[in-house]
Amino acid sequence: MFKLGHFFFAVAMAVFGIHLIYGNFEKPAPGPPWTPQHLPWIYVTAIVLIAGAVGIAANKKTRWAALLVGAVLLLRVLFFYGPKLVANPHDPGPWTSGSELLAMCGAALVLAGITRLGRLLFALPLIVFGVQHFMYARFVATFVPPWIPGRLFWAYFVGAAFIAAAVAIMIEKNARLAATLLGLMFLSWVLILHLPRVAAAPHDGKEWTSAFVALAMSGGAFIIAETFGRTK
Repeated sequence: MFKLGHFFFAVAMAVFGIHLIYGNFEKPAPGPPWTPQHLPWIYVTAIVLIAGAVGIAANKKTRWAALLVGAVLLLRVLFFYGPKLVANPHDPGPWTSGSELLAMCGAALVLAGITRLGRLLFALPLIVFGVQHFMYARFVATFVPPWIPGRLFWAYFVGAAFIAAAVAIMIEKNARLAATLLGLMFLSWVLILHLPRVAAAPHDGKEWTSAFVALAMSGGAFIIAETFGRTK
């Protein structure tokens, strides 16, 4: 299962990179929630993501491939979302997108062998997600499929799960189990939440984006879980 994490993460990075080259920016296509707007940065990011994805998936030069991906993601967090958060810390949008990027960066750094820092950078965004689930629970509940009862309950439950997983990873207690369950939770969202939404609106780039972000987060969680099987 944990090797699937590498594959899920690589697929998401490859899709994001391909989008940066071929995506129609007037009508959003599948892509990350942080598409660069300047042409040189677009191509540099795309090349790094695609090359990194190939290296990770093929298990060739994985350390360097993952390090490049992590560096590109971290730079985007620092120089794009950092100023936005400083200028307007109450805007939830940059917190969400920036945290998604930071978590993906953490997973990439773990693959690059920078394990403890990568775990931390993956865990901290989970706290942000958890807090947001409590702060905006009624809005989050609208994303739960109507056929699932107790939609508001699940918004709170997932928020608590995010925080619990973050704490487990940071204190290294039951971390392997917590990260594995987190990966399964994200994967279940891909299957029961995002795929139906993509099928219902195949031309909506935001739905594609959300699906691949969830897939990347699932892969990242499995990558984190794998490290607790070989180190403490």
